[in-house]
Amino acid sequence: MRIVIAPDSFKGSVSALCVAEAMARGVLKVFPGAEVRKVPIADGGEGTVEALVSATGGQLKTAQVSGPLGETRTAQWGVLGDARTAVIEMAAASGLPLVPAGQRDPRLTCTYGTGELIRAALDAGLRHIIVGIGGSATNDGGSGMARALGARFLAEDGSQLPPGGSALARLSRIDITDLDPRLLEAEIMVACDVDNPLCGPRGASAVFGPQKGATAEMVQELDSALKHFADCALAASGRDVATLAGAGAAGGLGAGLMFFTPAILKPGVAIVLDAVGFADLVKDAAFVITGEGRTDFQTAYGKAPVGVARVARQFGVPVFCISGGLGDGADDVLAQGIDAIMSICTRPLSLEECMQEAESLIEEAATRLCRILKVRIEL
Repeated sequence: MRIVIAPDSFKGSVSALCVAEAMARGVLKVFPGAEVRKVPIADGGEGTVEALVSATGGQLKTAQVSGPLGETRTAQWGVLGDARTAVIEMAAASGLPLVPAGQRDPRLTCTYGTGELIRAALDAGLRHIIVGIGGSATNDGGSGMARALGARFLAEDGSQLPPGGSALARLSRIDITDLDPRLLEAEIMVACDVDNPLCGPRGASAVFGPQKGATAEMVQELDSALKHFADCALAASGRDVATLAGAGAAGGLGAGLMFFTPAILKPGVAIVLDAVGFADLVKDAAFVITGEGRTDFQTAYGKAPVGVARVARQFGVPVFCISGGLGDGADDVLAQGIDAIMSICTRPLSLEECMQEAESLIEEAATRLCRILKVRIEL
């Protein structure tokens, strides 16, 4: 009997790989002879590299890059088990947790380090690149990323602009003459789970700027700068992408990738599941266990557990979701291919206690679930 375990991370507590291992321990207590396939997954944010490298038997790599404020830091990226596909998290180089709370200012933060990670993949001879763009600290439209790959962002006097989103208001011209020619050979898939355009009331600055430290005045400044940037980028690249779904993701990095590289934006979980060959793994399974830190109404819009369920449903394989907590609208997932949901909490616990005990609680929940399923299987 094959049992597939395909959880997302429990954010801030347990990585997707550790969640999968805890679930597997619980399953094997009840079904010791089962073939358990662990497939940690992610949706493009933190943990995407680890999940894909682990699931495909790939390799982790490191690179020295510029952080969001220009500081030098070591960032991790990966090569999948096919030895031809790179996987990058922009959060590893340009992520919000990399900026101390008191220094968060999306007028200044920059995606240059993300471009350096793409360049590292190209230097390694890889032309298939997956880029996860969740968790950014930036609002520069991906201009820093493009700068790292050879683009020049020029003021009216011909000088290069400083990094950051606010400087784009003084942009006169974008020179892409020296943009890395290897990009023409590349296939870049961008894991993106938001559909916001670049500018306006649903744009990068208005929706995501405040969580990165932007005041109401900064939001207006940044939105105006991105509108101007979009006009200049269209003139330079000939690509009109600012209003496309996902252009506003990661402070406009979605737009920058589409302006300056041959990137295609897709739902993050779909990219991850395709990359690990999930359909082949699940088609003969007895059942699937997935999970996430919190299941609520947002999950039904296509977060990782629902992505797993949609694939499993094609083969009539039941899917069960074990979550750290259940919020409003959690039952909405039952209409999306998930057959049942279960919380790991069986007694009153504070959030801190739940996070500290998460791995043992996940293991116990998987055991409880399997004991119930064993009764049904044996009938």
